Amino acid sequence: MKDHFNIDDLEMEGKTVIYRVDINSPLQKDTLELASDSRIREILPTLRELLERGAKVVILAHQSRPGKWDYIPLECHARRTSELLGMEVPYVDDLYGEEARKAISRMMPGQAIMLRNVRDEEGEMDKRDMEEHARSRMVQELSALADLYVTDAFGAAHRSQCSLVGFQAMLPSAAGRLMERELESLSKVFDAPSHPCVFVLGGAKFTDALRVVERVLKENIADSVLLVGLVGNAFLKARGIVLGNRSEEILMEEFTDENILMAKELLERFGDRIELPEDVALDVDGVRKDVPVSALPSEHPIMDIGKETVGSFSHIIANACTVFMSGPAGVIEREEFALGTRVLMEAAVSGNAFTVIGGGHTVSAAQKYRCCERFSYVSTGGGALENFIMGKPLPVLEALRTAYCRQCQRPS
Repeated sequence: MKDHFNIDDLEMEGKTVIYRVDINSPLQKDTLELASDSRIREILPTLRELLERGAKVVILAHQSRPGKWDYIPLECHARRTSELLGMEVPYVDDLYGEEARKAISRMMPGQAIMLRNVRDEEGEMDKRDMEEHARSRMVQELSALADLYVTDAFGAAHRSQCSLVGFQAMLPSAAGRLMERELESLSKVFDAPSHPCVFVLGGAKFTDALRVVERVLKENIADSVLLVGLVGNAFLKARGIVLGNRSEEILMEEFTDENILMAKELLERFGDRIELPEDVALDVDGVRKDVPVSALPSEHPIMDIGKETVGSFSHIIANACTVFMSGPAGVIEREEFALGTRVLMEAAVSGNAFTVIGGGHTVSAAQKYRCCERFSYVSTGGGALENFIMGKPLPVLEALRTAYCRQCQRPS
């Protein structure tokens, strides 16, 4: 059931649109120039459409946060947006003062500008609800100059911050194309997946993985969950397998008594649907050595799933209709321990399944192995994706839903 507007629902011609995006990008430390423009590329479909439909687009965005080395103005972001878009997107070093007001008032339909880093504004990062943020000076001032609010900031959708949730209380609001693609793709995995549905969970966030495993198995979203990386190691330990001091030291921070108990309960309840590694790859003086789990503990650290596990997990993935992957299977920075991640990804994209990947390290690995474009969808989410897959509410989506309800109640 529809619970928010998209840009198809709003008239754009001649309208001034506040367009909130998440183009927070990695930088080159020596030059402070963009090291990747992937997030800017993701917003181009919406931006082009808004401009082609005659909107005057005021782009709001953030870069890093105060106190960080990469907290900079958005000049290089505006410059790269201009290059990719093929038309100038001027940078305005102001948010709602005289310079910004003049720049907005002079805009013509089909033009865009980018304002300064919204995190320069005091109170931007305060955690408040939509109504509280709507009373902020930034929202009040910019809303008086605009007609519509559009958001594509899915990557920041888990944050209840001023520019992310305040405007929905003041202006007719809609999701952009990027936000729509995220929601539609994730809905195909979490709301109505084709079965068999397989989740591959790796990386290092054991606490988060516990909640995801519980949700997708309890709600019958997933038919099976394949656990790799440190998450897989943690579940092996919860099953009573002693890994070895060096491997267990890495797990100590999140391997609390509460987490151990939850992992054991999940294995008892859903053990037939939770797949754990049957062998692992050790780093033996710089050389990969695959050993069965029964050969543990080892004084050498576990760095990847073993080749037997790679084969069995690849078979499960190859026979799935829906595959969701988050987190690498091993230490992908070292080629000899990237085998698990690379082969599992290849298994996912080689069939006809609907495949989604998310998480910074996972996407980086897919780009490295040149299979990123072969996934059905690559989520831009980060923290928002983590909250989404754990079933937590996302403030930006909640604000859009509230705006939708209000807009539907207004007389035409």
